[in-house]
Amino acid sequence: MKKLIYIADDDENILNIVKMFLESNGYDVKTFTTGDSLFDEFNKKSPDLIILDIMMPGTDGLTICNKIRNISSVPIILLTAKDSDCDYIEGITLGSDDYLTKPFKPTILTMRVKSLLRRVEMTDNTSKNDDITCGDLVLSNKKRNICCNNKEINLTQTEFLCLSYLMKHFKEAVSRESLLNEVWGYDNSVETRVTDETIRRIRKKLISHNSNIVIANKWGYGYILKEDNNE
Repeated sequence: MKKLIYIADDDENILNIVKMFLESNGYDVKTFTTGDSLFDEFNKKSPDLIILDIMMPGTDGLTICNKIRNISSVPIILLTAKDSDCDYIEGITLGSDDYLTKPFKPTILTMRVKSLLRRVEMTDNTSKNDDITCGDLVLSNKKRNICCNNKEINLTQTEFLCLSYLMKHFKEAVSRESLLNEVWGYDNSVETRVTDETIRRIRKKLISHNSNIVIANKWGYGYILKEDNNE
C-alpha cells in the first residue's frame, strides 16, 4: 500500500512541484493551502507523514505541529523561508522530526521523506530481542517503549530511536554524525544541530522522570549515555 503524505503550504507552485516529485516516487499526496485545513483532515484520517510550512494564513505551522504532536507521533517535516536558529529550534522543540529551509531542491525533500519513512518501518520491524536496561531505564523492543522506574517516557519516534541507539551503546562515545546517519538516515555535519536539539529534548524528559541516567557531551565529538555519577 502506498504511503500517504499531507502537505500544507500557501504557495501553490511549491505544492504542485512537491506533489509531482513525491507521486513520481510512489507516494499518495494530499495538499492543503492552510495548516487548519490539514489539521481538519488529519482528525479524519492520519497520514504516514506530514510536511508543514511554518508561515501560512490562519494558524501557523509551528502551532499545527504542536497540536499534532500532542496526539500523534506521525513524522513531521517543517518548511521555513527563514534560515534562523529561532525557527529550527522552536520547530524541533515542538516535536518536528526534520526541517528544510526554502528554497530547497525537491529531490532533497524527497530524500528526507524516504529517510523518515524508512526509519518508521525500521522501528515497526524491530526484532523482539530481550529488554535493554541502563540504570533505571528499560528499553522494551517488544513494546517499543522506554520506561524509567516502570513509568513510560513519552517520546516521539525520533526521540525513541535516538535514546534507543544511545542505550545500545551504553557508556560508549557516539558521534553526532553517527546519530544523524543511524537515526535520520543521512550524514551532513551542517544538520547536526537537529541532533543537538533532539538530545536536549530527551535530556529534559529524563530530568522530568528523575532518571539516574544522563546524556553527557563528548566535546568536539558527540555524546555518551551513562549513569549520573563521577565515573
